[in-house]
Amino acid sequence: MKIGIIGVGAVGAHAAYATVLTRSASEVVLVDLNQEAARAHAEDILHATPFAGGARVMAGGYGDLAGARAVLLCCGVGQRPGETRLDLLARNTAVFTQVVRAVVAAAPEAVLVVASNPVDVLTGAVERLAGLPPGRVFGSGTLLDTARFRTLVAEHLAVAPQSVHGYVLGEHGDSEVLAWSTVDVGGIALDAFAAQSGHPLDDALRARIDEGVRRAAYRIIAGKGRTDQGIGAALARIVRAIRDDERAVLTLSGPATVAGTSTCLSLPRVLSRGGVGPALLPRLDAGESAALARSAQILAEAAK
Repeated sequence: MKIGIIGVGAVGAHAAYATVLTRSASEVVLVDLNQEAARAHAEDILHATPFAGGARVMAGGYGDLAGARAVLLCCGVGQRPGETRLDLLARNTAVFTQVVRAVVAAAPEAVLVVASNPVDVLTGAVERLAGLPPGRVFGSGTLLDTARFRTLVAEHLAVAPQSVHGYVLGEHGDSEVLAWSTVDVGGIALDAFAAQSGHPLDDALRARIDEGVRRAAYRIIAGKGRTDQGIGAALARIVRAIRDDERAVLTLSGPATVAGTSTCLSLPRVLSRGGVGPALLPRLDAGESAALARSAQILAEAAK
């Protein structure tokens, strides 16, 4: 499968690298205003293909996106230390206004995946700019936050993170909702598994995990200036689901109505070759439902 990646900063470059290493695409086209950087990343990643399986990696322009089944939108500016994702809104909306129409003209059949922040609001903007059928535009949303959540719970329980199921919903940002009531481990309810395995969960530990997920980006940005490896792997996972027509259920950002508020936010959605299906609302407790409604209101106000 051929994909395009617009913007080869830290996120775009790591997405390309992860996609090649996981054999999620057979052809990757890198497009960036800095053509020299795009060519350098393409060459460097191409040199890794003997260790990962065959893939064609090249730098190009929008015209080279023809035939791409998916295009990852990783362009725009990154989050600075101390800056919230919503602080990026005006700068990145301006960038996307210039990019989206060129992508759609070159690859009209492609699924568009928004990765830049604030991802939820930008997903709504791209959906309006692109004019594509429902589901053909979506954002990476809380896919990475959900992975962080499952990883921290798994570490406490001493199990593989792949055995932990549960969601982070709403904004990919400060108002996101860790839906503890959705968590099970190998089909066993979280509290029951924790008690039976000798790894009980109390309120203090839940609060530490919440902080570990919610503040992860701020800590990583403070330490190395950006987040890139986790989101790169998440984008490669999205590419693989599209390639294989998986119908995988993933927490991705797109239009939804929550407690009467319509906006783009993350809920579980079925991802297949043609994009995502409608949002699916898990059973939540009263506190989680109220927090999700607040998150939707924050995003709807930002989208205005």
